[in-house]
This record gives sequence, structure tokens and C-alpha cells, in this order.
Amino acid sequence: MESGPAIFAGTAFVLFGTALLLWTAVRLRQRVPVADGVSPVASATLSLLFVAACLGGGIWCLGYA
Repeated sequence: MESGPAIFAGTAFVLFGTALLLWTAVRLRQRVPVADGVSPVASATLSLLFVAACLGGGIWCLGYA
């Protein structure tokens, strides 16, 4: 019974992390800023850090489901 919320949370984290990774890759490939008013290197680095955290959290949640 407790695996239902873990599966939901893990799936949500993985989907968000994947979408953020694709969005960041498209923005970097088009040489468009990832975030307005922020250094391009800093915004890309922070975005990729959040991608790693989301994908890691999703895999961790799904590992316990």
C-alpha cells in the first residue's frame, strides 16, 4: 500500500527531470539564455544540477517502490 505514493513521486520526479533536461539542451543548442537576467554559464549549471537532483530523487523513489 505504501508503494503507490513512492511510484507516483518517482514518476513525477523522473518526468520533470527529463523535461528540464530536454528544455535546457534545446536552449543551449539554440544559444538562447536558459534564464533571463542571469549568466548563461550559471543558469545552465544550476539547471543541470536540478536535473541531476530530480532524476536521482526519482530513481531513488522508484527503487523503494
